[in-house]
Amino acid sequence: MPTPQELLKAAKADIREVETKDVVDLVGKVTFLDVREPDEYEQGAIPGAVHLPRGHLEFQVEGKIPDKAAPLVVYCAGGVRSAFAVKTLQELGYQDVVSVIGGFNRWKDDGLTWATPQTLTPEQRNQYQRHLLLPEVGEKGQLKLLASKVLMLGAGGLGSPAAMYLAAAGVGTLGIIDMDVVDASNLQRQILHNLDRVGMRKVDSAKAQLQSMNPDLVVHTYDTRLGADNILDIIDGYDLIVDGTDNFPTRYLVNDAALLKKIPVIHGSIFRFEGQVTIFDPYNGPCYRCLIPEPPPAELAPSCAEAGVLGVLPGIVGSIQALEAIKMLLKLGEPLVGRLLAFDALEESFRTFKVRRDPSCPACGEGAGEIIIAEYDDLCMPHAH
Repeated sequence: MPTPQELLKAAKADIREVETKDVVDLVGKVTFLDVREPDEYEQGAIPGAVHLPRGHLEFQVEGKIPDKAAPLVVYCAGGVRSAFAVKTLQELGYQDVVSVIGGFNRWKDDGLTWATPQTLTPEQRNQYQRHLLLPEVGEKGQLKLLASKVLMLGAGGLGSPAAMYLAAAGVGTLGIIDMDVVDASNLQRQILHNLDRVGMRKVDSAKAQLQSMNPDLVVHTYDTRLGADNILDIIDGYDLIVDGTDNFPTRYLVNDAALLKKIPVIHGSIFRFEGQVTIFDPYNGPCYRCLIPEPPPAELAPSCAEAGVLGVLPGIVGSIQALEAIKMLLKLGEPLVGRLLAFDALEESFRTFKVRRDPSCPACGEGAGEIIIAEYDDLCMPHAH
């Protein structure tokens, strides 16, 4: 039986090793792979390195580093584990992979740049374990979610499931704007609230529920009417807006402000047994005015309070809004930019319609004038579904 030293010698005979000075200029240009254990990595690493402990290499590397032809620089603490890792990577089909002689210890001794990486705590690693198993999310994606800020317009039917799933997914900061109080008639669909909180301000009820699910969550509450006088200040600094309001004046107000601030809006709407979701990504896809240039008269736009809504419907639509928000934050898949998803609960059918930017749109078109943030006082007031 060969000794560990003999195995290492055999591995090194089959691989290419490099000095730190040979690869220092490649930082930020090619992929560096750190195969040390998490506790080692957390104490310091080469900036931008992909972390994958040696014990998980065979089963996880193809998900984290899919391009087998691209250059790959592997390091551990002293150059032993990385040598075995490079041999394994070559056997897996990686074509241009090298091991750093002396590893991270030599890198530090040579005075080269390193940093303490932002990492998840053991508690967070456990909480978001199912996300970490997804190569498309992983620790990098989870850290991005934790650093993200999403503003919820309304803590009602759509805002309830959307906020709960975003909180559970680990979005670090949620803002919630709603000027209403919890009423018993809300509970048929607004699952953020309960009977014990009837009469409570909705933003306070929402904050209590969300922080009970995720104590790390930062919740900013805005117990106020969203208007032309405050919308630009409120939405400033948020990465995304999830719109759960049910009336035209607020939608136009939000659309115009979001265009000015270049913040994507995850739009959702419901009516009786039907729901719709789309994303208004400023100047990358259509805006709300591309679809409906002017608000219809109030008498032609009944709210859910007048028309009714099946209680579970906002749960479906709000969950899709949360999903689209996460896709936008992590740049995953094909978000609903330029597409309108329509759901019919009675048929249990989904249809997708293409929606395009209108070159003559009064808000985002080529010849659009300056965006003026204005109220539509002649129409109904803002509410959440």
